[in-house]
Amino acid sequence: MQRARLLSAAVVTIDELGYAGTTVAHVAARARVSRKTFYELFSGREDCLLAILEDAVERIGAELSSFDLEALSWRERVCVGLWSVLAFLDREPVLAGVCVVQSARGSRRVLEYREEILARLARVVDEGRDESARAARIPPLTAEGLVGAVAAIVYKRLLKGVGDEPFVDLLGELMSMIVLPYLGPTVACRERDRPIPSLLRASTAPRDTPTSAAVEDPLKDVPMRITYRTARVLQAAATHPGASNRLIGEHADTYDQGQISKLLGRLQRLGLLQNAGGGQAKGEPNAWRLTALGERVTQQLALDTERGRKGAK
Repeated sequence: MQRARLLSAAVVTIDELGYAGTTVAHVAARARVSRKTFYELFSGREDCLLAILEDAVERIGAELSSFDLEALSWRERVCVGLWSVLAFLDREPVLAGVCVVQSARGSRRVLEYREEILARLARVVDEGRDESARAARIPPLTAEGLVGAVAAIVYKRLLKGVGDEPFVDLLGELMSMIVLPYLGPTVACRERDRPIPSLLRASTAPRDTPTSAAVEDPLKDVPMRITYRTARVLQAAATHPGASNRLIGEHADTYDQGQISKLLGRLQRLGLLQNAGGGQAKGEPNAWRLTALGERVTQQLALDTERGRKGAK
């Protein structure tokens, strides 16, 4: 939970102050944690920025895993991958600015990680040389140039500030540029004018997982420290809407009814829970549900828990 808060705070702080102007003290203060806690999780500012980049790459990779890429042609694999990146930039403009623009001003380790990402993308593009005898004569350096050109276009647009034109609207022109050396001008023209496949449009529909979790920190609205027990209570209310004190206590491993009642009451006063039942005043059991803020906080906690599991593997 603290890691999620620090990463969220770091994204917003770097966006506001720039990477060069951001200090550990700035990030810790915005996240409302101590510098000691920061250094328990990250070795320094550089390590924090690397974690932001790694999380962003992981999220895009998770989206790509929902497609059966192995069954697609090279051109379609590139199209799906490019679309996923462009859609991510549209959903996460602040995070995109940090990952693309601000990370370019980072330290050597950050720049090496950026180059590693671009090299991985170039290897995918370079598979186009297997498409035909004509394509086989294309030098490997072409793929690096194409990826670099796309990255430069994205960088320039983010540097200027995101306007009214979505990044996904660039898909046709960028695909045309990428396939031209390998598949020729006829295919390139078709790519430029081809409508966006419905499969890809559907992939940008709202998801259950909040896409802005790395930028917007819902915990900033909660004037209390979210402990493991508190998180279990919120998650129990999310899983069992309308649950009683006793049921929530069982799922949170808190069997003292006095303690669970106090905790539920405090969460209600903080605007995280609401009691839809009659309660003792009416002789009816409590029925706890998450508020809108409670749902946002619980989604963030669940997202970070899932990342933690993946990291442990």
